[in-house]
Amino acid sequence: MRLKFIEPLMPTLVDRPPEGGDWIHEVKFDGYRSQMIIDEGGARIFTRRGLDWSSKYRDLAAAAALLNVENAIIDGEIIVLNAAGLSDFAELRKAITRRQHDLYFVAFDLLHLNGHDLCDMALEDRREILEGMIPPDIRIQFSQALPGEASAVYHLVDQAGLEGMVSKRRDSKYRSGPSTSWLKVKCFAVGEFDLLGVEREAGKPAFALMAERGTGRYVGSAFITLNRELRERLWKRVQEHAGPPPQGIKRPATQWVKPGLIGRVKHLRGEEDLRHASLQDFREEP
Repeated sequence: MRLKFIEPLMPTLVDRPPEGGDWIHEVKFDGYRSQMIIDEGGARIFTRRGLDWSSKYRDLAAAAALLNVENAIIDGEIIVLNAAGLSDFAELRKAITRRQHDLYFVAFDLLHLNGHDLCDMALEDRREILEGMIPPDIRIQFSQALPGEASAVYHLVDQAGLEGMVSKRRDSKYRSGPSTSWLKVKCFAVGEFDLLGVEREAGKPAFALMAERGTGRYVGSAFITLNRELRERLWKRVQEHAGPPPQGIKRPATQWVKPGLIGRVKHLRGEEDLRHASLQDFREEP
């Protein structure tokens, strides 16, 4: 019998990790959430939305034979490591097409094993079984829990340059869809972006519209948190550098600027576009 894809449980994004002993904490990897299904037909690997990408992950599907199980459904993340040993989303996309041997499947939950549905079992018990079935030194690895208090774990994750952490209730059952039994907390990064313009409307917060450096690709807006003096200086520079709107972007309340203004933006780490972003400072291109 062929096992069917199970819609994944999706963690809720929160500002800070939960405290107390009811939770386990894991690294939030910067990769593709995936589901590995092993049954009589071999191993298949599905995307978060249920697309069969087994052909893209041939080496990982082959590694599933080393697990020595009749059938199983494993929840995890497909990653590739960069030179610093961190999961790297940009490198992952290249590795899928060019470097299959560099891919890892990091397993963090077990939904089915040898004919038994485990979704009603406590998370801690599911993970214990999962850890025991993964041999060392293969491309499928177990996501170890991080010891210590939540705030200390978050600090270490942030200092290590990781994307964030996921906290999960030890006794939680596996339920598809959004859930507060799993909570994710992301770390922040600070980077420079090209300033496209400033959006100001009466009675509303002001936003800086930002683009990726050197490409002009719009990546989102950043809340302007500057003090009064810097805000006035920014608005003066924007007026002095006024320019036409970029193609494809329609924001009627925006004062667009010519290239040359660079914004320093604090934003969530590991996102393709800006999220929870704020403008910290700005400068003119020398």
